[in-house]
Amino acid sequence: MPDTRFSVSMCVYIKDTPEWFTTAVESVLNQTVKPSEVVLVVDGPVTAQLDAIITDYEKNPLFRIVRLPKNVGHGEARRACLNHCRYELVALMDADDISASDRFEKQLALFEANPELTIAGGNITEFVGDPENIVGARVVSQDDAAIKADMKIRCPMNQVTVMFRKSAVEKVGGYIDWYNEEDYYLWLRLYLDGAVFANLPDYLVNVRVGKEMYQRRGGKKYFLSEAKLQKYMLDNKVIGFGAFAINVGKRFVVQIMLPNKLRSWVFKKFARKTV
Repeated sequence: MPDTRFSVSMCVYIKDTPEWFTTAVESVLNQTVKPSEVVLVVDGPVTAQLDAIITDYEKNPLFRIVRLPKNVGHGEARRACLNHCRYELVALMDADDISASDRFEKQLALFEANPELTIAGGNITEFVGDPENIVGARVVSQDDAAIKADMKIRCPMNQVTVMFRKSAVEKVGGYIDWYNEEDYYLWLRLYLDGAVFANLPDYLVNVRVGKEMYQRRGGKKYFLSEAKLQKYMLDNKVIGFGAFAINVGKRFVVQIMLPNKLRSWVFKKFARKTV
């Protein structure tokens, strides 16, 4: 029998909402297949209310709580979390989203059926306020070849849905900070190392988004981060100069030239689907 033990990697910080955090954790605990451990990194000091919830979970032997003395940011917090995971398979989870109750069962079955698989994700729905108020969905390609083709154009995995082999991620350097793109950067390094990708056709996580989420996908800092990542892809021959020019050009138009309301429409029209 394959080893089905796995870790769940979560990070929480001061701006996370206590109620949303509890809902996210409970969606991990109330799975058809339970995790073997939940590693929770507390990224710097948190509010008294959040701390009380974390302390309560700490009484559960399933949890391993890692408290960082100061806030180090998303990429470094995920890196610290992965360092403390005991098991080869690691599932990521954010502190304000909701996992489908059979998410881990489906992902473990995919790894069992595909021994060469490195990383498995799936689709997400996005909601505002009430989890039933679905405003969109991000659907990703399923097979390895299609995912790698998509990687040359856009981020091909929904980070909050993924389960991966810890050894493969550590081999390529693990999580490394990259403004808003630490996940895409990691998938690219796995791609260059010959990793095998897959996405389930299911909606695995319901992701909480703000009303202005799509509008915020712009600005000079955001664009420069994405342009730099495209240059990394060009330098490592993931894409050629033509694709580089097209990718950067499209991002310049959407992220720099478009006003917020029009950018929001573009994201909803071309980067999301209606459920």
